Amino acid sequence: MKLINLFLLFFLLFVSCNQNNSAQNPKNKDSLNTDSIPVFSETIFVLDSSAVGIVFFPSGNYSDIKQQINIRRLKYFQELSDLSNKKKKDSILDDARQHFTNQLVNKIIPFWYGTVWDFDGYTNTPNKGVIACGYFVSTTLRHMGIKVNRYKMAQQAGLNEAKTLEPEQNLLIYRYSYSEELETVFAKMKKALKDGLYFVGLSNHVGYIYVKDNELYFIHSNYIDGYVMIEKAEYSDAFQSNVYVIADITHNDDLLLKWIKGEPFPVFQN
Repeated sequence: MKLINLFLLFFLLFVSCNQNNSAQNPKNKDSLNTDSIPVFSETIFVLDSSAVGIVFFPSGNYSDIKQQINIRRLKYFQELSDLSNKKKKDSILDDARQHFTNQLVNKIIPFWYGTVWDFDGYTNTPNKGVIACGYFVSTTLRHMGIKVNRYKMAQQAGLNEAKTLEPEQNLLIYRYSYSEELETVFAKMKKALKDGLYFVGLSNHVGYIYVKDNELYFIHSNYIDGYVMIEKAEYSDAFQSNVYVIADITHNDDLLLKWIKGEPFPVFQN
């Protein structure tokens, strides 16, 4: 039975959203005006940026922001190199995890909201060109200073993308079967996930889960609505899946240390 379950998990995650059925077409790209596209799903809830405490709209210069992030990363590296006190190192690492999460969620990603989804999209510039779900994740991580090949990572199944960021034994895996309500799976996630940022691989899609005040937000290049957006996970059609593979980002000390040291992240491939 365990072998069957493992085979099923592999099969479900074998295809990422880069390989979605081409019948899942986004809205007509020629009709989209990126200046007016909402950054959230408006089908059920309209999110209030100030109320939820998440930045939706970009500010500043994208290149300058990336440069400032790198300068801060190098400062963390210097601070850790000069210390032998474990408590002080833990304090620096705690500051780094909050900084990394905030910069990615509230500085880098807002520039990408409204960028048009496309099955073959791999733009390196927010709101210019088109972006697939895997490339949205790998590109934003790369722009944060994670040394990963954004092409190779985006071309992997969700399970392999998760393994690129965190060892398999540390991943959280949830399966949804019709014998239980999907709300039960969400409840398990809310109970297990602390506030912070996570990578999530679904049956045929990938993105970020951002947890804030016990609310799950799904940040992704949405193949249904046709652009990069943030929405409440439990109300997202694209978040419905038979399996959820979650890799921690915010609370992943190994990931943070590799980022600080500028070490490469080998892409996990079968």
